[in-house]
Amino acid sequence: MAFAVRPFEDADTDQIVALSLRAWAPVHASMARVLGESVNALVYPDWAASQERDVRDACGDPDISVTVATDGDTIVGFVSVKIYRSSQMGEMDMIAVDAAAQRQGIGRALAECAMTQMRAEGCAVATVATGGDAGHAPARALYEELRFTSLPLVRYYRKL
Repeated sequence: MAFAVRPFEDADTDQIVALSLRAWAPVHASMARVLGESVNALVYPDWAASQERDVRDACGDPDISVTVATDGDTIVGFVSVKIYRSSQMGEMDMIAVDAAAQRQGIGRALAECAMTQMRAEGCAVATVATGGDAGHAPARALYEELRFTSLPLVRYYRKL
C-alpha cells in the first residue's frame, strides 16, 4: 500500500474516531479478558464512548499535534503528540493504524514523524505507554524496534 503522512485537518476528525474504534476494539477485548468481565465493566463501562471522547479531545486540543497517514482520501493511521517543554520530553499520546492497513510500515512512519517533531520542539526524550496484554503486543513490538526502553510498571485492579 502506498501511503502519505500529513498534518491533521479538522475535517479528519470523524475518520480518525472511526479508525480508532476499529483499531482498538481488539485491544479492549484483550484487556477485558485479562481484567475479567465484572472488573472490566467497572473500569471501562463504555470504552467506545470514552475512546471517541479522548480522540475528539486530542484532535481539538491546541497543545496536541496530530498527524495522519492516508491512502488516497482514506485515513489509515494517526498519531498524537504532546510536548512537555519543562522536562524536554515528548509523548506519543495516541497512535493507531487501521487493522486492514497494519504491518505495512504505517505505524513506524507515524512514530518516526512524531519523534522528528519532538526533536524539532527541543525534546531530549520521547515516551509512549502501552499495555502488557496480548492485544498490545503489536504496539510493544513496534516500540522495541524503534529502540524504546521499557520500564515495567504494574497496575492492579480489584472489584470491591
